[in-house]
Amino acid sequence: MVELGLLLLIAFGAFWLFAALIGGLFKLAFGLFGVLFGALGAILGGVLGVFGLGIAALVLLPLALPALGIAGLVWLIAYASRPHPAPVAATRTDPAPR
Repeated sequence: MVELGLLLLIAFGAFWLFAALIGGLFKLAFGLFGVLFGALGAILGGVLGVFGLGIAALVLLPLALPALGIAGLVWLIAYASRPHPAPVAATRTDPAPR
C-alpha cells in the first residue's frame, strides 16, 4: 500500500511539474507578445500624438495670434531701441610677406 501511495505521489508530482512547465511557456509567450504589442502601441501612440499636437496647435492658432502679435511688437521695439555696433574693419597687424 505504501508503494502505491509513493507511485501516486510521484505521478502527481510529475504531472505538476509538467503543468508548471507548460504554464511557464505560456507565460513567457504571452509576455513576449505583450512586450511586442506594447512597443507597437507606444510607437503608434507617439506618432498619432505628434499629429494630434500639430492639429491642436493649428486649431489654437487664431486664439494665440493676438498674443503673438503683441509679443512681436514688444520684441521689435526692444530691438529697435538698442544701439547696434558698427562693423569693425579688419586690418592686418603683421606686414605682408614680400
